[in-house]
Amino acid sequence: MIVITGAGGFIGSCLVGYFNTMGHKDLILVDEANKKYHAVLDGKEYLQYIDRDGFSEWLQQTEDNISFVVHIGARTDTMEYDENIFEKLNISFTKKLWEVCVHKNIPIIYASSAATYGDGTHGYSDHHDLIPKLEPLNPYAWSKQIVDEWILRQVQFPPYWIGLKFFNVFGPNEYHKNKMASVIYHGYNQIKNTGKIRLFKSNDSNISDGEQKRDFIYVKEIVETIYTLYKNRIQSGIYNLGTGTAHSFNQLAKGIFEALGMETNIEYMDMPDHLMKSYQNFTEADMNKLRHAIHYRSDWTFQRAISDYVNNYLDVSKYF
Repeated sequence: MIVITGAGGFIGSCLVGYFNTMGHKDLILVDEANKKYHAVLDGKEYLQYIDRDGFSEWLQQTEDNISFVVHIGARTDTMEYDENIFEKLNISFTKKLWEVCVHKNIPIIYASSAATYGDGTHGYSDHHDLIPKLEPLNPYAWSKQIVDEWILRQVQFPPYWIGLKFFNVFGPNEYHKNKMASVIYHGYNQIKNTGKIRLFKSNDSNISDGEQKRDFIYVKEIVETIYTLYKNRIQSGIYNLGTGTAHSFNQLAKGIFEALGMETNIEYMDMPDHLMKSYQNFTEADMNKLRHAIHYRSDWTFQRAISDYVNNYLDVSKYF
């Protein structure tokens, strides 16, 4: 049996769907109790749904044959500043889960985040000796950084473990994330409602408005890669998972308009003060380590991914 945490959320529910398409129905889903009834899980097949609050104890005590854990669940709100929430949901939960996997000899893949790279001063390399030097910009990012550093200090490990630093993920099943949904999701809705998209003006005199760049990665590429790492064991460690190519928000906006068959219409707005110091103007994954390990190559071009999301999901209100 395979455990997927965060199964009622964005990436987790897509992962459940992908594992189903690959023939896996022997899934144990973990998340908040009320997320069992989220639309993202409609039609998906699994054995059991477990409330996250009792999951670590359940896993420790169960006699069931758990063959793998994919730990996606986390509080991901970058605008949340209550560190106690992150301590409970992101740090302590992951540490307990890790310790059980060590004790019961269960392989685990867990989600880290590119938010740990902060303003990019130290680059975007995923080599382990560079990770302790990183300086995240908000409590969410720090919670992921603390876990990464803690894991690298351990002397006991599961038989196989992978940490994945997700870059800017977008795609179907993020509809419930509200303000934390991707710019593509919000941009699509702005365009449908007003005929234009609003982007932040630059907060850096060296960067033109809308030319802030991120490594945007489609959720389908995320789940396909996780499945590859589940099926094909590589050297345990922490790896970046992005595309390796940064795209500007202007390119993103033009991509949505192109997918909709409309003329580009961008309006720039002032960046809120509370974002100024924590805003990442550039991210781009160094993908050399993962490429070497699994001959990683993205089949999803940026425009193809945007078009698939817009035309096959957003325009028809469909879940993955």
